Amino acid sequence: MVACWLRRDLRLDDNTALFHALTSGEPVVPVFIFDRHILDELPRQDARVDFIHRTLSQLQAQLAAMGSSLVVRYGHPEALWPELCETYGFTAVYTNHDYEPYARERDGQLGEFLKGRGVAFHTYRDHVLLEKEEVLTQADKPYTVFTPYSRQWRARLTPDRLKSWNTEAHFGAFHRQPAQPLPSLEEMGFAAVDMDFPSPIPDRDIIQVYDQKRDFPAQRGTTRLGLHLRFGTLSIRKLARVARELNDTYLNELIWREFYAQILWNFPHVAEGPFRPEYAAIPWRDAPAEFEKWCRGETGYPLVDAGMRELNATGYMHNRVRMVVASFLSKHLLINWQLGEAYFAEKLLDFELASNSGGWQWAAGCGTDAAPYFRVFNPESQMKKFDPELRYVRKWVPEYGTPAYAREIVPHKYARERCLEAYRSVLKKD
Repeated sequence: MVACWLRRDLRLDDNTALFHALTSGEPVVPVFIFDRHILDELPRQDARVDFIHRTLSQLQAQLAAMGSSLVVRYGHPEALWPELCETYGFTAVYTNHDYEPYARERDGQLGEFLKGRGVAFHTYRDHVLLEKEEVLTQADKPYTVFTPYSRQWRARLTPDRLKSWNTEAHFGAFHRQPAQPLPSLEEMGFAAVDMDFPSPIPDRDIIQVYDQKRDFPAQRGTTRLGLHLRFGTLSIRKLARVARELNDTYLNELIWREFYAQILWNFPHVAEGPFRPEYAAIPWRDAPAEFEKWCRGETGYPLVDAGMRELNATGYMHNRVRMVVASFLSKHLLINWQLGEAYFAEKLLDFELASNSGGWQWAAGCGTDAAPYFRVFNPESQMKKFDPELRYVRKWVPEYGTPAYAREIVPHKYARERCLEAYRSVLKKD
């Protein structure tokens, strides 16, 4: 008997590790672990945990209809796997790659444990199309600039990388057993949220005109599929095929995601600090009251405030607005970008460490292929350009234009000059 450990791939269709487990010739037990190393750091009412729990319940219903079951545990993986191996007598564990530093350490330790028991550990690429060191420069170094990376990525993308794994043809290989109970949210110390999650089905109409509408937050111009890519409820192969067919700009956004994934793998220090070490010395301001106003959406800059209120209410923020609010925190307020990165990590439904770190470091000017440190978004001009009728702003900031609306937390011109002076003091640039 073999296990397929589901993690960031919560689906039974087109799942690389699951396909290889199902075709191994052994009965397959799908396993999921609510990992306390991760969960213990989260707020008790976390929408992402609720989303995972709902998804697992759906998978359990699918498996129960086949006479099988998902095996779900809550705890620390290193303590749970000995019990699972003892209970089921696994001869192999199959899983898909995870590129984050904690996951790499966890999987390394599990591999050693399984090896000591004579249990094979098979891992596969599934979360991205091209991973790790598969896209390198002519000098066999990882790319740190997006444009040449994207050209090489496109050159390396062969048809086999887009082909789905036909798991459905092998569902008969699931181990037959009664449906096992899932631990409840309450048993794990969490509570359900009153939130409707976006559909995992790509909207072809939106993707078709993505390049025309993607920058306007009041329009229905983005797919909101980040949540499903994050937790693998949608196959990247399926989405990339649609993107290649319909809209090259949308495909380019998927390449950005892969770019940041390989940055995290090859330069794991970006999970803890700036890619460019000289930026660690920027004299950030200690301004907790201003940070709180940014978090609440009370800065007096309507587009910034609308974005933060949307995030707090829905777990989502339009990508154009994400760039503006990130620039505002790190440059207008001169507050350490890592505080904003951590706030996004807590609030975003589609939080991915690689993309979140990459996006924040781009805005702060300290990352790979980052916006120049002297580029400071003007929130007013961004609002006039991308929300000219104020539909987005008025939806989230209804008091805008009345005496009740907050005053500007800092004048734009002064903030820009203060930012440039602080950056130049460290970077010694004219």
